[in-house]
Amino acid sequence: MRSFTYESQPARVIFGGGSLVQVAREVERLGASRAMVLCSSGQRALATRVVDLLGDRAAGIFDQALMHVPVETVRAARDIARSLRADCAVAIGGGSTTGLAKALALEPGLPIVAIPTTYAGSEMTPIYGITEARLKKTGRDARVLPRAVIYDPELTFGLPVALSVTSGINAIAHAAEGLYSHESNPIMDLMAREGIAALGRALPAIRKSPLDAKARSDALYGAWLCGTVLGGVGMGLHHKLCHTLGGSFNLPHAQTHTIVLPHALAFNAGAAPQAMARIASALGGRNAPQAVYDLARDNGAPLALRDIGMAQVDLDRACEIAMAGQYPNPRPLDAEGIRKLLQDAFDGKRPQATG
Repeated sequence: MRSFTYESQPARVIFGGGSLVQVAREVERLGASRAMVLCSSGQRALATRVVDLLGDRAAGIFDQALMHVPVETVRAARDIARSLRADCAVAIGGGSTTGLAKALALEPGLPIVAIPTTYAGSEMTPIYGITEARLKKTGRDARVLPRAVIYDPELTFGLPVALSVTSGINAIAHAAEGLYSHESNPIMDLMAREGIAALGRALPAIRKSPLDAKARSDALYGAWLCGTVLGGVGMGLHHKLCHTLGGSFNLPHAQTHTIVLPHALAFNAGAAPQAMARIASALGGRNAPQAVYDLARDNGAPLALRDIGMAQVDLDRACEIAMAGQYPNPRPLDAEGIRKLLQDAFDGKRPQATG
């Protein structure tokens, strides 16, 4: 067996249909008595439901969570938290809401109970990001890891099918890159393969029947495992490109991951054959880049960057940004290869067979 380092992230997970009702018990376990409930404006009704379940332990609601966690929103939330004398944060929603909670875990130091309603995976990582002056600064700090995560598949029944598919493939990206990460290890490999397989079978079932409880449970289970991989090992080219495209060109997060992933896998395929075999097997295919592309295509996801707001004239600049700093990746970065990757993603071209 190869040599490796495995570091476990502390996590308490409550999983199952109807498990939202346990939120008060989880806040009590933290020794907290004034929970500030965080959500986006569109999740206000769910946040109100959480407040009702918390009863006297609810301090109030902050419903202004935004994508990329703007520093202005963070400051406003911190001011409200102090005025409410909050001693913990309950985040219900997607990655934006979890990201805001993480900022409050840094300052003023509120412990987090996270209740995901998408497949983002942020709730399982010690990674945070705050955007200031159009620059998203990220970091890693054990304090931002939620103390408890409640996975209630019933809360995802209302997640639109289109977003379910792209959010799910975004989660697959975490595990796929984890399989060829320079920090990979056998435990993360097991989680990655299981997470990819769970999402691979769940997404077509959700498209067929959005209220399929088993499919929704499989998807949330897969997202949990893939998020754990994201938090446990380093990522490579795919995540770098998606951060570039999202941050510099304001492309939507999950859709960008969905479109870029098959092409990032094709770029790395020759340098990571074992990882590609595992990804393909988990998805029931023969070729990893094509299996991911076909999963997106067959379930109605966008396939081309040009269809989600990317301009052809910006591809050269995106390549320059991606090449600006070297980072671990199975295949060394080269401008020609990355430019071709971006062009193929822009055009929505199905990757050619590899290996």
